Amino acid sequence: MATGIKDKVAIIGMGCSRFGERWDCGAEHLLAEAFTEALADAGIERAQIGAAWYGSAMERSVGNSAIPLSTALRLEGIPVTRVENMCATGTEALRGATYAVASGAVDIALAIGAEKLKDSGFGGLPVMGKGTLNDLWMPYGSAPAGFAQLAAGYRSKYGVAKQDLKQAIGRVSWKSHQNGAKNPKAHLRKAVDMETILTAPMIAEPLGVFDCCGVSDGAACAIVTTPAIARSLGRRDLVTIKALALSASAGREWGTNQWDGSYVQNTRNAAKAAYKEAGITDPRKELSALEVHDCFSITELVTMEDLGVSKDGEAWRDVLDGVFDADGKIPCQIDGGLKCFGHPIGASGLRMVYEHYLQLQGRAGARQLKNPQLGLSHNLGGVPYNGVCGISIVGLEGR
Repeated sequence: MATGIKDKVAIIGMGCSRFGERWDCGAEHLLAEAFTEALADAGIERAQIGAAWYGSAMERSVGNSAIPLSTALRLEGIPVTRVENMCATGTEALRGATYAVASGAVDIALAIGAEKLKDSGFGGLPVMGKGTLNDLWMPYGSAPAGFAQLAAGYRSKYGVAKQDLKQAIGRVSWKSHQNGAKNPKAHLRKAVDMETILTAPMIAEPLGVFDCCGVSDGAACAIVTTPAIARSLGRRDLVTIKALALSASAGREWGTNQWDGSYVQNTRNAAKAAYKEAGITDPRKELSALEVHDCFSITELVTMEDLGVSKDGEAWRDVLDGVFDADGKIPCQIDGGLKCFGHPIGASGLRMVYEHYLQLQGRAGARQLKNPQLGLSHNLGGVPYNGVCGISIVGLEGR
């Protein structure tokens, strides 16, 4: 019988590159930047890593294997695996490394993800090739148009006034820019006022320029092991993995009339599984901080309900009441989120965990929260009605 992975795996080192327009380097340099920080943080030798998982969704310069990872990081003679799962690719890499340690297959494993999206030349995510999978993923023409449908469905279902919802999603973006201004690794580090956000040019109603995350280059990684090994290395106050859950769509949402466009079923599925594994019964009370997939501001708002931290139809009120601000009940995107980091696909899931890891150890500097215990990270890949969701929960050992 499955027993889950709660507290079976500890994170002993993490690293994150500076995100942004990194014209000065290639993907291999970003990988090395994140890995060098993680290795020093873990206090181990490179040769102690027994296996590695590399998350990359659209990095064309590295081909289809993980060989460029072993070359860039000089990981001699160990198994390396490349994984891709849309925007949950970084979470997928962490899942592979975590499961390897939990199973006893290796003592220490590496999860790393990177992407050089600026080199693609696209203003958004690069367009995938023609074919069945592309038709399933992007039949609506653009990511903003697809996610703007959430706003229409949400307004229709809950009777939220158009201006009220616009104010709420504007507050989502405003909050993230306030936080990102304090983060030296963020791509966008300028606080933006509400008037600028609300009057910005429209991209896909109701999403304006400041309601859409940017395109960036970046990398992030984690080194994981068992708590026993971590303690033997002198580590105390361990950050352990409480849950890892992924949910992929089978097409029901757009193949039937059962989906009303106001929520994302994959997130609800993954959240239910993650809470069960972590032993969380009241996420609004038990979670200390959230890092969610704010590819667009409406996505973050709807995700609050899908994660069960807001009641259905009430997230817009919670946003306006400051529940998710830095000084609110459950800070969300305390590092600036995708809104300020952009979304180098393979890196995002691990970058989110990196923030929780720093917070739990009291190392987040100007954005440090008071006494955090549990942090949840959420990735949403594809589109609201056809994609994948990944959720990871980390916290102090024993919590």
